[in-house]
Amino acid sequence: MELRRLQYFVTVVEEGGFTRAAARLHLSQPGLSAQIRQLERDLGQPLLDRSGRTVTPTEVGRAVLPYARAALAAVAGARQAVDEYTGLLRGRVTLGIVSGVAGHAFELPALLAEFRDAHPGVEVSLTEDSSERMRAALLSGELDLALLGTADAEPPPGLAYRVVVDEPLVAAVRDGDPLAGRDEVALAELADRALICLPRGTGVRTVLERACAQAGFAPRVAFEAAAPQLVQQLAVRGLGVAVLPWGGEPAPAGLRVLPLVRPALRGRIALAHRDGGPAGPAARAFLARLRAELPDARPGVDA
Repeated sequence: MELRRLQYFVTVVEEGGFTRAAARLHLSQPGLSAQIRQLERDLGQPLLDRSGRTVTPTEVGRAVLPYARAALAAVAGARQAVDEYTGLLRGRVTLGIVSGVAGHAFELPALLAEFRDAHPGVEVSLTEDSSERMRAALLSGELDLALLGTADAEPPPGLAYRVVVDEPLVAAVRDGDPLAGRDEVALAELADRALICLPRGTGVRTVLERACAQAGFAPRVAFEAAAPQLVQQLAVRGLGVAVLPWGGEPAPAGLRVLPLVRPALRGRIALAHRDGGPAGPAARAFLARLRAELPDARPGVDA
């Protein structure tokens, strides 16, 4: 059994298919498939179910997966031990972000470029996804770090949070809307209005749905979009009342931004990782860089 075939197997499982795995590994898809088939012949059992649209591990594959990851981690640890003596940092960091987060507090492309220049032996993989899926990916080990939205100030078991953005939720309407002349909007006044919001699985959407349930109604979300800028554009066109976080920046032309009150709601973004910190030194180094770059929205609270 060759170590590289275990790496190929783990990558196919993580990517959910051969095409994305081959691109990540810089291999041809037929070559990758041949290597996985050889690994299955070595073990005498099929490891992957190829019958669906997404490739998934078989029962045997699920049993083998933690051992494959452990073997790869052991080899990586040996390499890292050697690198510590030479002062060279190697490895791979997987980072997840929610849409629009980089514009809040820092320039993500610049940060990635600076980190790559400082540590050319580290590969950083960037994924944009929903907060809900990223929490699951952190717990499963698919992600090292994530900048995700959260409805709760405290993290779920197994994760650590540092809140880096904490903004009020507002109601945004176009000029001429019946609410446009108001100074504020109570949540209950939105019960019969078509709403525009971020998708389910985001922290903001969870905050909104919880608050509406406590107020005795279900929100009528007519449109949803992952990018806050698109949410604003839909509201400017009069397609509904946008509910989104607002950091105090000037509103775009044609949009009236009103504080959302009774209750006042907050939209939070947290820097998240597994409790105890990422396992690899590369991910720990990148976490330290993020901590230095990002503000702390709640002084005294750190991951």
